[in-house]
Amino acid sequence: MELLIDTTDKDYLHLALQARGVVKAEKKIKTLHNQSEKLWPALDKLLKDNKVKKTDIKKIVVANHGGSFTSLRIGIAAANALAFAWGIEVQDTAGKFKRFGKLRIVEPRYTGEAKIS
Repeated sequence: MELLIDTTDKDYLHLALQARGVVKAEKKIKTLHNQSEKLWPALDKLLKDNKVKKTDIKKIVVANHGGSFTSLRIGIAAANALAFAWGIEVQDTAGKFKRFGKLRIVEPRYTGEAKIS
């Protein structure tokens, strides 16, 4: 089973569970600029509601295009952290990833300059 994470829309968080290319469950939450606060509880609820254990997840796929700097960063950081912690593969929706020794990560592809003050 794969976990899909999409935080590229600053106002929404989209999570899905997919098996053999078929979406088995999904959750789209209105977040209003607070994706980082809602991501972890939403993921926990998605897994519990569908009786999926973290050991059932074999790969994480994360959206890596568009969106704001912060919203993209939230999804990529979460996907990389989970993949590392759970010892599973991670890739972006285009199938891309980088290897650093045995570690596999998704490197964010920002479409513009970060607007951080």
